[in-house]
Amino acid sequence: MISKVLLANLSDETEEVISDWGYDSNKIRQSLADRNITACIPPKKNRESKPPYNWHLYRKRHLIENMFAKLKDWRRVATRCDRCVHTFMSAIHIAASFIFYLKK
Repeated sequence: MISKVLLANLSDETEEVISDWGYDSNKIRQSLADRNITACIPPKKNRESKPPYNWHLYRKRHLIENMFAKLKDWRRVATRCDRCVHTFMSAIHIAASFIFYLKK
């Protein structure tokens, strides 16, 4: 159900979709192929025909997940204490700046 909503809201400029094993289904792959979008979804281990995927591109997904995990360490961002969207986005920018600065 959620995947239908997510796939329906993709822009026309989308070229690739990176996802995890949970979205490995023929319906999702066909839906993306009909819209000329490349699916970077690793196949499930029990899948008989294993479609290819870009392993190097899929590894970059891990970096994005790590960034979200680090953002959630900031209580203000994780609990969304701010009422206004612009204040919440400002907190995300500040947290991301600190995370980037501390990484070096």
